[in-house]
Order: sequence, then structure tokens, then C-alpha cells
Amino acid sequence: MRALAIFALALSPAMAQSPASGENGRFQMTPAPNGFLRLDTRTGAVSVCTLTGAAAECRAAADDRAALMDEVERLTKRNADLESSAAKAPPAAGPLRREDMGKAMDFAEEFIRRMMRAMKDESKDRT
Repeated sequence: MRALAIFALALSPAMAQSPASGENGRFQMTPAPNGFLRLDTRTGAVSVCTLTGAAAECRAAADDRAALMDEVERLTKRNADLESSAAKAPPAAGPLRREDMGKAMDFAEEFIRRMMRAMKDESKDRT
């Protein structure tokens, strides 16, 4: 599959060129194991052709580029949706102020004092 993608990329300059005058033929054929690759010079579509008896059977090659472009499109839409929802969200709280820190420290101090009292009461009950 990767070899096919590399082949398609290698032929991309050839696809961009128009056929020279006097050339007729829409397809370029390249030998491949058990058959050949057929490039449509007008659309860029690649087909894998296998030889069975006297006939050639061609199947469209998997188009990794189309799958990647679909994923890019999906992610672009998701990014736009996330940016839109972030713009609508309330602003995040700013940095802590001195009074906020003071309240937090008072809470922690009171918690520790209560825990110390509880531990003293527990030790008195054991004796």
C-alpha cells in the first residue's frame, strides 16, 4: 500500500503536465508485480490491474489522500466548534489575591487545629 502511495506521489509532477502535442492516451501504465498500475492522467486516479489469462482486471487503488483530507476536514470543523464553545464559556478565574490566600490559610489552620484536638481527645480516651 505504501509503495502505491509513493508511486502516486512520484507521478504527481507527471499529472500536472499536459500531454505533449501528438500524444493521445489518457492512461499511463507502469509495470507492477502480477500486473501493472494504471494512472488516469486527467483525474489522478490510480488503479491496480492484474492479468488473469488474456484479460486485465483493474480495481481502484485505495485513496489514502481522500481519507486524510476527510480527517483534516473533520478536525478543522471540530477545532472551530471548540473555539466557538470556548468563546462562549465564562472567563476563567484570575490569579489568587491576598484575601483568597488568607481565607485558604485560615481554613487550613482551623482544619489542623481540629485534627489536633481530635487526636488529643482520642489519646485521652485510651488511657
